[in-house]
Amino acid sequence: MKASDYVKDLRGKSIDELKTELSALRKEQFNLRMQQAVGQLNQSNLVRDVRKKIARVKTIVQQQAKGGKAS
Repeated sequence: MKASDYVKDLRGKSIDELKTELSALRKEQFNLRMQQAVGQLNQSNLVRDVRKKIARVKTIVQQQAKGGKAS
């Protein structure tokens, strides 16, 4: 999924759904860090991708909390 498609999908969600998404991404980030620590992670780019997704979700949560619908 492209980043722009992911953002469009996130903008259609409520704040509660976004917080659920954020929680799931944090769990995935933790699991990837644990895999990396024990040497089982083959695709190290996944760590960066999850970190960026977390940032996108947090940005949209902040925008919706302010009441803005900035693109």
